[in-house]
Amino acid sequence: MATIATQLIDALTASGVRRVYGLPGDSLNGFTDAIRRSGDVTWEHVRHEETAAFAAAADAALTGRLAVCAGSCGPGNLHLINGLFDAQRSRVPVLAIAAHIPRSEIGSEYFQETHPQDLFAECSVYCELISTPEMAPRIIEMAMRTAIEENGVAVVVVPGEIFLAPAVESGYLTKPIVPTRSVVRPDDEALRQAADILNGAERVTILGGAGVQGAHDALVRLAGTLNAPVVHALRGKEFIEYDNPYDVGMTGLLGFASGYKAIREADVLLMLGTDFPYQQFYPQDARIVQVDVRGRNLGRRTPIDLGLVGTVADTLAALQPLLTQKSSREHLDRSLRHYAKTRKSMDGLAVNDRDKTPIRPEYVAGLANRLAAEDAVFTVDVGSPVVWAARYLEMNGKRRLIGSFNHGTMACAVPHAIGAQTAFPDRQVVALAGDGGLTMLFGELVTLMQNRLPVKVIVFNNSSLNFVELEMKAAGIVNFGTDLVNPDFAAVGRALGAFGRRVEHPGELEQALTDAFAHDGPAIVDVVTARQELSIPPAISVEQAKGFSLYAIRTIMAGRADELLDLVTTNVSRRLLD
Repeated sequence: MATIATQLIDALTASGVRRVYGLPGDSLNGFTDAIRRSGDVTWEHVRHEETAAFAAAADAALTGRLAVCAGSCGPGNLHLINGLFDAQRSRVPVLAIAAHIPRSEIGSEYFQETHPQDLFAECSVYCELISTPEMAPRIIEMAMRTAIEENGVAVVVVPGEIFLAPAVESGYLTKPIVPTRSVVRPDDEALRQAADILNGAERVTILGGAGVQGAHDALVRLAGTLNAPVVHALRGKEFIEYDNPYDVGMTGLLGFASGYKAIREADVLLMLGTDFPYQQFYPQDARIVQVDVRGRNLGRRTPIDLGLVGTVADTLAALQPLLTQKSSREHLDRSLRHYAKTRKSMDGLAVNDRDKTPIRPEYVAGLANRLAAEDAVFTVDVGSPVVWAARYLEMNGKRRLIGSFNHGTMACAVPHAIGAQTAFPDRQVVALAGDGGLTMLFGELVTLMQNRLPVKVIVFNNSSLNFVELEMKAAGIVNFGTDLVNPDFAAVGRALGAFGRRVEHPGELEQALTDAFAHDGPAIVDVVTARQELSIPPAISVEQAKGFSLYAIRTIMAGRADELLDLVTTNVSRRLLD
């Protein structure tokens, strides 16, 4: 007999879904048993539901298709929430199946009772309870459609017994649910206004984000017409920087001085598909034109002169014919020279520093970049690993870069890697993990072994919550509560049956990464990196300068002058000697 659960699995299969990430539980039994019997959809078992949601987010980001995760009632689906926030803020289509307590017990403070519709409302574009079997087909179809069309999270809350109820024939869930295709661009008058602003400017700078995906060539052509340097936000890195003679790097807290300078010196800033949040990095006097497919994003980060609703690809296709080729390259060439100088300075740090220990994290990221496959998928933890990934991983149009760049949560590198490797079993997946992030969801190393996922995990082991320490220093606060007492991560990997190598000396790093990348299975490379390496933002505010001074004074007064000496030795002496 067909049930609601089998009806759901059939609908997912018809719509191209082949995997569900989750952790089983009694309220999910009807659903997981339908997967077992289907033969078309696999159950991707993880050790924590948060990982299931992260994995689904990475799967959706890489495939561009709907991905699915599931959690049992109460604590089970509650664990999904952090990963679902990540998926929602990354704008990827994810369907979450949140099992619920029996219908007759809702509102009675029953065992494991929560209110999922309230809990998931903020991290979803659609969230609804199926309270009768008759509702199920329509609610499920609406959820799938909303997730796909709005590129967000849809949550369906299902009491466990409804999964086992007989299927209801209603006309819903009988056809594949796939994305529609549309042309979205501003009207002719708005495009003419944009062209007038750009044609009349002397110094145009372009700031691009994730919305540039699929419009790389159009962006490069536009930059050539305007002689405009192109700055990218972090989520735009993989779609913008490759094969782009106008790229001048990133801006923002993780970015380059060259990107910051190109924006500050512009008289017109053209924002393309970016919701870059940091107001202090926007120009003070320039006119700003912003293009975004979501009208609500226009002008919410900085005041703008003209807002255009449309996809970057469709808008640039209509705008390009209205633009006049600029003759002056002064602004562009100045920005490119500054970028070359900045890039050379930063690359000079990604070296074996005369075999000194601990190892520079820049060197780790630089070697990973050089040794990884041309089409590698990199996943990165929030904190210091994302800094080094942003600065030293080179995108080439084939590589991908996945991280919690909008939500900014720890512990995402390995869970994202699980989704990436599951979706692309024959592709190299490299997780740049922080020691704090890795241990937060440590059990997922077991998932790599159990699911036979050959993810390569590079651990930036500095025995600290390193980025938090940097934030404390900038605020003038003595580091506190950030120490980590770590195991030998390589030994843990070997105990699990994975490749494990601990690296304490820079001369051993290249061989260790080479061996790990060649290993046919999961690999953990535990690299002991410098704790006091500073990731300086491209512009230091007066408040930050004061903060570092206060930090130095307070650290000495707290009797921790050795920490300050280590900071100076790591970040000043090395550079003076280079």
